[in-house]
Amino acid sequence: MAFVPIDDRDGWIWMDGEFVPWREARVHVLTHALHYASSVFEGARMYNGQIFKLMEHTNRLFRSAEVLDFRIPFTVAQINEACKETCARNGLTDAYVRPIAWRGSEQVSVPAQNTTVHVAVAVWDWPSYFDPETKRKGIRLCWAPYKRPSPETAPTEAKAAGLYMIGTINRHYADARGYADAMLLDWRGYVAEATGANVFFVQGGRLITPPADGAILNGITRQTVLEMLAARGLEVEVRPIKPEELADFDECFLCGTAAEITPVSEIGDYRFIPGEISLGLMEAYDRMVRGQV
Repeated sequence: MAFVPIDDRDGWIWMDGEFVPWREARVHVLTHALHYASSVFEGARMYNGQIFKLMEHTNRLFRSAEVLDFRIPFTVAQINEACKETCARNGLTDAYVRPIAWRGSEQVSVPAQNTTVHVAVAVWDWPSYFDPETKRKGIRLCWAPYKRPSPETAPTEAKAAGLYMIGTINRHYADARGYADAMLLDWRGYVAEATGANVFFVQGGRLITPPADGAILNGITRQTVLEMLAARGLEVEVRPIKPEELADFDECFLCGTAAEITPVSEIGDYRFIPGEISLGLMEAYDRMVRGQV
């Protein structure tokens, strides 16, 4: 498939309360967010005309901005409506939804109290991250060269743009070696998450996942999976996981807005077989987000 630059498309982007033609949605080169990563964002999906857990995503956007010490100049309700309107303006009923807030270009220095906070919403058609056959077989992951930072050194609870530099480097490392993604450890050496998705393991019908204790982003899809498991009466153990424990696990899957639920067949030297739990959750999640449950 030919590469299509995402900045060279037809359509509309919502910026600071107005719709701007896609190619004209620009910011100044001295934007504070470009130099100092003072930006927060969300990634949501619209299925069959409904944005899945939109309120949860927008609330997290506002919480992330608060952590980075800036205030979004719109209400939660206004951003929710902007997300819906942008999908409608672009004629999409199945789409990826990207709200983003950032500090502007009035001040280029570490302190940024004099900058204006801007907000935009872009939406585009983005099918499943992996094709169905690949997902059923399970994707291959390597170990990432960079770890998730300690919450004492970075605002890890926020979905902040600067933190994704680590994900980009790790994902490029994986791509260069023929893997679909990379699994990160946290600063203590425990299993954390993939470059943009949380992880669950299955051992004898019991599920195990790392805790949201600052080492991982507590993903909205992760929270949804925990709700699904509770509804099914499946036991879930939330605890730190040592890398060597992976030798004893039967199944593994990633979860995230982009990845949805994706089984894993390999992490480094450890192998897993997508089975009843991971494949069943993958299918159940797909039905749920499309309003079929």
